[in-house]
Amino acid sequence: MNDKFGRNFKTLRVSLLSTCNLGCVYCTMGTEEEAMIERKPQTPADIFLNHIASLHQQLDLQTIRFTGGEPLLYRDLPKVIAGVKTLGIPDIKLTTNAFLLDRHAQELKEAGLQYINVSLDAADEEAFYRMTRRRQLSKTLKGIESALSCGLDVKLNAVIMKNKNDDQILPLVEYAFERGITIRFLEVMPMGHLFGHGQEYLFAQEEILARIATRYNFNKLDRNSSSTANYWQITEGNIFGIIANDTEPFCQDCNRLRLDADGNIYGCLSNSTAIALSGTEAGDELKDKLEQAMAHKQELQFTGSEMSMMHIGG
Repeated sequence: MNDKFGRNFKTLRVSLLSTCNLGCVYCTMGTEEEAMIERKPQTPADIFLNHIASLHQQLDLQTIRFTGGEPLLYRDLPKVIAGVKTLGIPDIKLTTNAFLLDRHAQELKEAGLQYINVSLDAADEEAFYRMTRRRQLSKTLKGIESALSCGLDVKLNAVIMKNKNDDQILPLVEYAFERGITIRFLEVMPMGHLFGHGQEYLFAQEEILARIATRYNFNKLDRNSSSTANYWQITEGNIFGIIANDTEPFCQDCNRLRLDADGNIYGCLSNSTAIALSGTEAGDELKDKLEQAMAHKQELQFTGSEMSMMHIGG
């Protein structure tokens, strides 16, 4: 299935739940208490696997990425990972804040997880609290070490917000490079409570590069098709990336489809119109819904959404 620009769906991002144990300022607003969100019954793994199997049959998916909320709060995570592995989808990935990863990393690796992106927006305790409204940075760092020790492929993601954590760019680079980890910096996305005024927090790709250039020499690498990030390699060999959704958008070859915990699919974060799956679709009925999702893709650039990042996982 391709649109007029040749784009297709090969990556499915699955938001397992809309609950998180952190209160990151780009996902939620207000005080620490207000960052807590309502909890509802978790969607059974079999329902997710039924949707994924149907979509895979139609699309021949290459990648599944589990998100949230915080996916480590999903009780049947090992079961749903193992189920996806059984379906024969090659790449199984997870994005997490790693707060609970220390206790789960080995089990998830054994279930079939291969790649893990850890959201780490600060390298020191006070900056971590400013960004997440939670203490105990040590839990996230311990989770990263556990993932590395059990053989998971680890990347770090850091959302950079002007005047909030742009002072953390170099400390985060140093932390990642000391461990041989690729780190990616993200321009803030105007979603949820930031919709309509994300620009005031934008720390752009060129500003991030200028900050890193004060300490390192680097060269830009060729961009892979459908990649969300641009990558650079420093003289010593370490690699960092920037997801510049605002200043260097990547809509032209986006191959991502999203599934939320309520069984809705979305073809683009810029369109919050939910396309509901019943779980019984097949053939032309499912193809029609996928074509609706494909039609939501932007031609040039992500334009923002009132939908919360907590709901759909970015």
